[in-house]
Amino acid sequence: MFEPTDDNLRLGIVGAGAMGGGIAQVAISAGVQVLLFDQNPSAAEATRKAVIGRLERRIEKGTSSREEVDRAVACLRVVDELSHLADRQVIIEAIVEDLEIKRDLFRQLEALVADDCVLASNTSSLPIGAIARVCRRPERVAGLHFFNPVPVMRLVEVIRGPESDPAVVKALHGLGRRLGRTPVEVPDSPGFLVNLGGRAFTTEGLAILQERVATPAQIDAVMRDGFGFRMGPFELMDLTGMDVNFPVTRLVHEAFFHDPRLRSTTLHRSLYEAGRLGRKTGQGHYRYVDGKPQAPSADAPVSGDPAGKLVLLEPDERLQAFAAELGVELACDDDGSSPLLAAPVGEDCTELSRRSGADPRRLVAVDLLPDTATRVTVMGAPNVDPDIRQSVVNVLGRSRRVTLIKDSPGFIAQRLLAMIANLGCEMAQIGLASPADIDTAMKLGLNYPKGPLEICDHVGCRTTFRILERMQALTGDDRYRPSQWLRRRADLGLSAGFIAT
Repeated sequence: MFEPTDDNLRLGIVGAGAMGGGIAQVAISAGVQVLLFDQNPSAAEATRKAVIGRLERRIEKGTSSREEVDRAVACLRVVDELSHLADRQVIIEAIVEDLEIKRDLFRQLEALVADDCVLASNTSSLPIGAIARVCRRPERVAGLHFFNPVPVMRLVEVIRGPESDPAVVKALHGLGRRLGRTPVEVPDSPGFLVNLGGRAFTTEGLAILQERVATPAQIDAVMRDGFGFRMGPFELMDLTGMDVNFPVTRLVHEAFFHDPRLRSTTLHRSLYEAGRLGRKTGQGHYRYVDGKPQAPSADAPVSGDPAGKLVLLEPDERLQAFAAELGVELACDDDGSSPLLAAPVGEDCTELSRRSGADPRRLVAVDLLPDTATRVTVMGAPNVDPDIRQSVVNVLGRSRRVTLIKDSPGFIAQRLLAMIANLGCEMAQIGLASPADIDTAMKLGLNYPKGPLEICDHVGCRTTFRILERMQALTGDDRYRPSQWLRRRADLGLSAGFIAT
């Protein structure tokens, strides 16, 4: 078994694409001796030059010295025959995501290397057990899944295959730490941790779009401004590319026996099939010119007179505090003509009107779950009076941007946050990782501002459960089926991260 801290650790990397090159860069920067092989020797050499170029730019930026870069460069060699990897102590495979091609490579490697050489796959979605099945010594096979771009992303998933030796898993943990990554151990499961957990953000955004509740620009803006996501779901999908995120989404959905909580949409598939992949093709959910998205405004126009008075539909301390800052007269008694202002949780205006008996033509709802300091989401029932709704927009628009959407249980942010939290709870329920590791992985692997369990606690377990419960009842869709992990903690008033002893 290799020792991760060994000064003379010998690492082999097969595959000189973006991932293989990134792994090579962080490895040589950590003083690991690397041999890089690709079946296309010119591609391997081009990757070597690209790695050196990135390290040289560190000198220009003042983040590395000439001596540090020279030491790193001396650790990297390109080889043109797989047989040159025979003396490696650990080999990381980073080739095409094709099970049979990977299996063939692992057979070849086993015929070359010593019995104690560890074989790791950087696969993002294929089962480690399926790869190891063809190996003579499956106990030395595990997953070591880095994230792109490797030099930037600090997470590495250590995938424990069905027969992986615990010592192999421990050694890969150490290697991940030596390469400057934070390792999170995950059992061999479809999508592992991050590719499973990341489904909620994008697929719920797609569901909102497919229902024509809001545009991609509106959904992205709400999640950036309201909860601090660096990118909204559509910006993220366009960045990674439909050729990446649609196949992974389909694979995970099918692997979990078509659990509706992991379901994508026909629009997602049609973009993939039409080759509208995102930034790389200049067209995805957005059109790109010189690499910049051409997106319509997410802001509702402010025009005309603001409402002179607002009637608060139901007693609600949050709504009263929010409305008190708007500089408009507030009333609790309905005068029969003023806008009725509400802040429903998990309901749409249609259901709120039915339940409360409020006039849907004057009912206007705002979402107070996300941060409303810079942007607030507004909706009304299908038959809301446009002039009354606009008068409320005009009041709100004096101090913040307004996103005007169609009637939707849970608005935008409630739906997305509840789905992210629910999937995180389900991952904890099935034992993919501890709540802390789930949160760490999602923050480091996808740049979420909070992990799924942290989001659940931020929103509140009971509120998250109520959103999902109401959405499931109103839509009749088990997509919104709450996790038992969430239900129990909501019923008992516990944190989402609580682990029974």
